[in-house]
Amino acid sequence: MCIYIIKSIIVKLEEKQSRPIIELSTLLLSPLSTLPPLIIAIKFQAIITKTANPCFFSSMAETSTTTSFINGYSSIASLATDHLFTILLLLPMDSILSFVMTCKKFRYLATSDILWESVCRRDWGNTAVDALKSSFHDDEQRRLIPWIRLYKQVSRVDSVCCYKLAEPDPDLVLPVPRASHSLNFVSGCLVLFGGGYEGGRDLDDTWAVYIGNNSQNMLKWQKIQTGTPSGRFGHTCVVIENCLVLFGGINERGDRHSDTWLGQVSLHENLGISLSWQLLDVGSTSPPPRGAHAACCISSRKMVIHGGIGLNGVRLDDTWIIELSENRCYGTWHKIVSHPSPPARSGHSLTCISETQTILFGGRGLGYEVLNDIWVLHVTEGYSKWVQIFYELQNIPAGVSLPRVGHSATSIIGGRLLIHGGEDSLRHRKDDFWVLDISHISLEKMHPTRLNSKRMLANKWRRLTPEGYKPGCRSFHRACVDDSGRYLYVFGGMVDGLLQPAEPAGLRFDGELFLVKLVLQL
Repeated sequence: MCIYIIKSIIVKLEEKQSRPIIELSTLLLSPLSTLPPLIIAIKFQAIITKTANPCFFSSMAETSTTTSFINGYSSIASLATDHLFTILLLLPMDSILSFVMTCKKFRYLATSDILWESVCRRDWGNTAVDALKSSFHDDEQRRLIPWIRLYKQVSRVDSVCCYKLAEPDPDLVLPVPRASHSLNFVSGCLVLFGGGYEGGRDLDDTWAVYIGNNSQNMLKWQKIQTGTPSGRFGHTCVVIENCLVLFGGINERGDRHSDTWLGQVSLHENLGISLSWQLLDVGSTSPPPRGAHAACCISSRKMVIHGGIGLNGVRLDDTWIIELSENRCYGTWHKIVSHPSPPARSGHSLTCISETQTILFGGRGLGYEVLNDIWVLHVTEGYSKWVQIFYELQNIPAGVSLPRVGHSATSIIGGRLLIHGGEDSLRHRKDDFWVLDISHISLEKMHPTRLNSKRMLANKWRRLTPEGYKPGCRSFHRACVDDSGRYLYVFGGMVDGLLQPAEPAGLRFDGELFLVKLVLQL
């Protein structure tokens, strides 16, 4: 819609034979992200110099679309504020700041809080911005921190701080330790279901805890007593609007499931939580049974799944999408056929990065090798395509540790993928945090020739420095982010344990819940 608006503005101005406006339109509609900020600033400055208008500030408060002329040319400086505002909202951060560098007359508009809140909403989404506005204020001034300052800090985040949220209390009933469960943030609550624990046994319990705006308080789990799906681990559960959609999994007998469940959470005035599960009617077509697959939501009514371990322990490479009906009474599965596509794997991650794109990372392949490849699935009406994103580990500092399986990969604020934990091919578990900048990937057109820049993607990886509480190394844990995109909750997993006769591999299951907060230097 913004592209349509700006093109309409440009067409109207070009009809008046405004040569500098044509030059500006050519610059704005070109791929600015490929130009150095200084070059962009010089180009802006050259165009604006041609059309300098000393009366700009006198017209800042007006919304007239009248274009003034100087020596037969339209003056860019006399463009109405709403038109300039629309233009700026089409630009990436570096280009907006370059625009500020070109002319002092534009500094007020290009650094205004209204503009940068709109930029944040454009890049982070309304839900994240609204959550930040309600919970994140300057302690001294008691007002919201300037959006331009917040935007810059989010783009530069290089550390996280961990907090332990629950201490053992004999008076509290807590979920038992587990791994390969599901953990979701929905309707202000954390919802935990199922998983596996000692002896290869499965769990069929559902737990919930209200978070609200008190992200760092001690939390009180509530066990949901209503009927739930049968016990399983290695299933997936994703949030679609305010509902949970659960698929597949493996039970303690080794049976694979292919059922689809819908969960609806209700929060009551006394902060009591209820959750109702129902088996979703999907007709006669559904994916083959599996567990240890990956899944995520895409758009407002769809979920995509990929891979996993099917019957007889065979790793799968297929991709399926389910679309829920408007009343959520039934769903329709269909298989995606794309060449090329990610090879068979399990224990990988699939994360939504836009309304039409998901990103796949890592996992364990057919030969039991641990992977570090990245694929992006692009889904639009009537069209779906996988594209591999190539990069080289040697171009990334400490990149040799990136290959992993059983990790978590969560989309956080600022267009980034936060990866935590997992294990390598020797089953050495990890406690590291990596961030992948996916903001440019999601904006790129899905053509392999434009995505195969290995050095470009290598520069988007960054290992974060952990502060505060030190959680142990873990794999097959679960993590989810709150509405703001700044707070990550992590529960359970397999962790290193003392060698015991009953545990020859030195493994144990964990029941710890901890918080990971992005550190912003404000």
